[in-house]
Amino acid sequence: MNRKEELVKEVVELIKQGGIVAFTGAGISVESGIPPFRGAKGLWTKYNPEEYAYIGTFLRNPEKVWMMLREIYQCFKEATPNPAHLVLADLENKGYLEAVITQNIDNLHQKAGNKKVIELHGTGESLTCLDCGKRYKFFEEFVNMFPYPKCEKCGKALKPEIVFFGEPLPEEALTQAFELVKRCKVLIVIGTSGVVYPAAYLPYEAKRSGAKIIEVNPEESAYTESITDYFFKERAGKFFEEFKRFLEG
Repeated sequence: MNRKEELVKEVVELIKQGGIVAFTGAGISVESGIPPFRGAKGLWTKYNPEEYAYIGTFLRNPEKVWMMLREIYQCFKEATPNPAHLVLADLENKGYLEAVITQNIDNLHQKAGNKKVIELHGTGESLTCLDCGKRYKFFEEFVNMFPYPKCEKCGKALKPEIVFFGEPLPEEALTQAFELVKRCKVLIVIGTSGVVYPAAYLPYEAKRSGAKIIEVNPEESAYTESITDYFFKERAGKFFEEFKRFLEG
């Protein structure tokens, strides 16, 4: 058994003790076909986030923002959960994992089977009218409505219930997330760079409360040298395929 396998085995034993929470970012969904927002091939190289992902722009020019949103929804349509999502769902089903806290809006954790998912940045699964407050479950037809989907009640532009720049995170979700990390025994950090606040505070809060930090990332993050106890420099799907063998072994 090599050193990495020894570490994976240690992590499996830790996880089997329960009290686990997962904290996920865009990196967990890359192998599902959803490009990250940041980085060389990220969405922000094509769409300036301060322009296209800002709430002020949506209010002034929803047609412009919906150009970007259509591309995002096309990625969501084609994406399926990868081994990382599926293993997290299995861990919850086995009673080891209490919840997933995610910065993602792709709904892949729910598709994989996770039931307790705290969505810090909202969800692409529903739309809302900022004028009259009417909510709609997302249907594919909305993407093909030009210049943008409109509220059937008042005719105003519909906005996905995702958090745009310039909007606060959902207070209830943020409160739940901090409560979870304060009491967890182990926090598994997957596919996040640790630079988007206030969500990025969560692993530090877990560490302060005595949790072990397991990190799975293809590159080092803000956490790696400061608070991480176990670092696996790999893509999430590839790592959790191997992890599953040890979990079931």
